[in-house]
Amino acid sequence: MRAIRSYPIIGAVIAQVAAGVTVIAISAGLAGVLDAQSLFWLGLVVQSVAAALVTRLLGLPVWWVWICLCFPAALALALNAGELPAWPFGVGFVVLYLFFSNTARERVPLYLTNRLTTEALLSLVHQRGARRFIDLGSGLGGVVRALDGEGRHATGVESAPMVWLVSALLSKIQRRGEIVRQDIWSTDLSGEDIVYAFLSPEPMPQLFEKARREMKPGSLLVSNSFAVPGVEASEIWELADRRKTRLYLYEMHQAEAASAGDGAAAKAS
Repeated sequence: MRAIRSYPIIGAVIAQVAAGVTVIAISAGLAGVLDAQSLFWLGLVVQSVAAALVTRLLGLPVWWVWICLCFPAALALALNAGELPAWPFGVGFVVLYLFFSNTARERVPLYLTNRLTTEALLSLVHQRGARRFIDLGSGLGGVVRALDGEGRHATGVESAPMVWLVSALLSKIQRRGEIVRQDIWSTDLSGEDIVYAFLSPEPMPQLFEKARREMKPGSLLVSNSFAVPGVEASEIWELADRRKTRLYLYEMHQAEAASAGDGAAAKAS
C-alpha cells in the first residue's frame, strides 16, 4: 500500500486491470443476451465505475478517482478519433498544461491536503507559536487559507498557471493568505517558521538540502506522507484519517544553520 501511495499510477493501473477483469466476466455472462453494441456500452460504464471504486478503495486522492473514471471513455474516444474534429484534443492539451505543466519539471503531482491534516497543521503552528508558514506546492490553497490569521502570515507557492489563478482568487476573495506563482526551488525559506510540503518521494532529498541551507535554527520542515531518505525525523505524527497520513517533522538545528552559513561565506569569498 505504501508503494501505491508513493506512486499512484501503480494503483491506477491496478484499478483498470481489476475493472477489466470484471468487464470480461460480465460480458461472458451476457454474451448471448445482449447485442454487441449494448455489450460495448455496458462494458464501458462498468469499466469506468469499477475502476473508480477500486481507486477509492486503494486510498488514492480523489482526483485519481476521477482520472480512472474518465480514462475508459477517453480511450474509446481516442480510438475513434478519425470521426471527431481535432479541436477537442487541442482544448484538452491546453487544460492539462494549465493545471499540470509543473508536474514534469518539478516531479510533483497535484496532491490536496485533507481536512484532518489541515487541522493537525493548525495544531502544530499553535504549539510552536509559529508566525510565518509556507506551503510549497500549495495546490488550491486550502491549507494556506486555513492557517492564515491570528497573527500568522501564511503563504502558498504554486507554479501551475490555472491552479495558481484559482487559489489566488479564492485567497483574495476570502482575504486569507497569500498565493505566489513561483518555482519551489527558487523560493526563499530563510524567514519561515514552518515549511510544509506534500510533494512526492522524488524531490525530498533535494528539498531537505535546500531546507538545511536556508531555514533558520528552530524552524521546522513538515513533509506529508513522504520521508526524507536516510534522515531520521524529529517527530512523526500519525493521523487517524482514512489514508493513515503521516507527517514527518524535521527540525532545523544550529549546527545545520551554521554549516549553511559557512557554505554561503565560502561561496562569497
